[in-house]
Amino acid sequence: MEESLLSAVHWLLGVLALPSVGLSAIFTVSLVSATLLPLGSEPAVFGYIKLAPEMFWPAILVATAGNTVGGAISYAMGLGAEKAVERWKEKHPHPHPDATEGGRMRGRWHERAHDWLHRMGPPALLLSWLPAVGDPLCAVAGWLRLSFWPCVFYMAIGKFMRYLFMTAGLLWFFPGKI
Repeated sequence: MEESLLSAVHWLLGVLALPSVGLSAIFTVSLVSATLLPLGSEPAVFGYIKLAPEMFWPAILVATAGNTVGGAISYAMGLGAEKAVERWKEKHPHPHPDATEGGRMRGRWHERAHDWLHRMGPPALLLSWLPAVGDPLCAVAGWLRLSFWPCVFYMAIGKFMRYLFMTAGLLWFFPGKI
């Protein structure tokens, strides 16, 4: 079992090897890192651009596309979770002891976050690039049923700006060859 897992990991690393695979690896790593899995894509983008500087813009755009698709997946997961909870509540109508009118959980933090996100709407997803906050923000947008395409649009802008500034900053701080 352990040997087969190790060989699977080696196979995956070979498939995603830079620069032989290049932009498809950037897309895959960026997509996976935008879900709720803890993985950073910036080092992969930076490393690829250091190996192939002429690919700066294609790498930034492909990373943005992958990360935005990952954010859309998180949105869909949030929407699916909300629908599942609603179906469960229909089958089990007993309110939770901490629930208020309408059966909704209402804590101070929850209420503020809920109100803020509804007030801001899809433009709040400009913050989807933030570490530790951005991925759950995409899922919460789905949970709250914010409009999908405007959410994706704002996710893409935020994620593009992150890749652009992070990569340019890293290139500025580490200008030499790797």
